[in-house]
Amino acid sequence: MALPDSAPVSAEYAPRIPVALSSTLAPLARGPLEPTFRFTADGVWLTARTPLGAATLHLTQRASAVAAMAWGPGAEWMIDGVPRLLGHDDDWSALDVAGHPLLQDSLRRNPGLRLLRTSRVFEAMAPAIFEQKVTGKEARSSWRVLVGRHGEPAPGPAPSGMRLIPTPEVWRRIPSWEWHRAGVGPDRSAAVMRAATVAPSLERTLTLGRGGAAVERALCSIPGIGAWTAAETMQRAHGDPDSPSFGDYHLPALVGWALTGAPVDDDGMLSLLEPWAGQRQRVMRLIECSGFAKPRFGPRMTVQDHRAH
Repeated sequence: MALPDSAPVSAEYAPRIPVALSSTLAPLARGPLEPTFRFTADGVWLTARTPLGAATLHLTQRASAVAAMAWGPGAEWMIDGVPRLLGHDDDWSALDVAGHPLLQDSLRRNPGLRLLRTSRVFEAMAPAIFEQKVTGKEARSSWRVLVGRHGEPAPGPAPSGMRLIPTPEVWRRIPSWEWHRAGVGPDRSAAVMRAATVAPSLERTLTLGRGGAAVERALCSIPGIGAWTAAETMQRAHGDPDSPSFGDYHLPALVGWALTGAPVDDDGMLSLLEPWAGQRQRVMRLIECSGFAKPRFGPRMTVQDHRAH
């Protein structure tokens, strides 16, 4: 049953330096059929479970501002959070990339790039768990199946197929055979359910700041949550400027090729990013937004069919 519509709440966000909507929010995009986030011809749509209730937010890029409109019980919370979502307090002024042409060029060509901050920790952690040790294609398919089946339709005039992420209580009630049929192995399903059990505590990590060691320790105290999942969560929920996803299958090679012209492993990536300690996620976003692509050769990650086990 669709949630009842309510009168929309609207506002305009006009930062001193214009923000680039699409590149800033790109980390929330998990494929064109992502049920909680969409890029469309008329802007960006996202759904959320806020402290005040469900909400749908629509953002439209204008020349020097972003027009925002939201629906649902949590509409005002979402509207109030638009500056935070779009990196209002994300300060790049101390980032020095003058010694590297690719980074310098990317910074010049992406002046509106910011680090997003959703301030919704469980909603950032759950899809990250789905992506543990599987291909993006697998993770996106499983996410669509379970959110589509167990999340309610988004309030307001959201694009067809958009849903709210299931509540923590609903995640905990999903039977094992549904996880199995969706292609989610027992380790990942158990991790989602453990995170759902402590969801209120996850949200309290927002009071610890924009990531960092204390937040990482709190997130990693949940069995099944390691440094990679914590980083993916902090990048989106907390706006952490220094949380590159160490342990990622693809990123070390990307960073190596972009910065040195040769692939590296995790230790090599750590060494290459060390000059920007404290701002390493900003450097990662510059690489990702630069248009650079590493050479396409070598083994690909194998798609695992967890339904066969």
